[in-house]
Amino acid sequence: MKQFALSQSTFDQFLEVLDTDRELAGQKYETLRKRIVKFFEWRACQFPDDLADETLDRVVRKVALGVEIDDHIKYSYGVARLVYLEAWKQQAKERAVVVNMPTMTVVEDDDEDIRYTCLERCLKELPDNSREMILSYYRDDKQAKIDHRKTIAEKFNISLNALRIKTLRLRAKLEHCVQSCLQKNHA
Repeated sequence: MKQFALSQSTFDQFLEVLDTDRELAGQKYETLRKRIVKFFEWRACQFPDDLADETLDRVVRKVALGVEIDDHIKYSYGVARLVYLEAWKQQAKERAVVVNMPTMTVVEDDDEDIRYTCLERCLKELPDNSREMILSYYRDDKQAKIDHRKTIAEKFNISLNALRIKTLRLRAKLEHCVQSCLQKNHA
């Protein structure tokens, strides 16, 4: 599902619903967001910040569409439960992909150069977009990695979950290619 493009006016409209005082509305929004992040953290979700943002984007979208919501906190938790279920299903799919991935064999230090040569050869066999996606996906650490992955998803016009699945599949394909190359070099 393509993420909702949040504009300043729709966000302002949501803040107005939370409280007529903009400063208080901002505080209420931040408190709600922190609580929703905790909701996802307590359930051991991957990327709780992203899931909280997705939840609030959906709530903001409903407000922008004119849906009357009596209790925004309860409604937001209801949406968070749905987002959690979607994320859980997506993670189950990802686990299935990982379980079916070919296993990597241990490579001796002497074979490190051959391994890199095989990896470079396999990367060159990928289409340009796929190569760019997989190389970009695994760069950076911590928050920078999360932010960069959001940028990649936007660039390819896909959701973060779709990006994860695509990169898992690309990684499996690369691992299989590298294994085949290594076996040829050891034969």
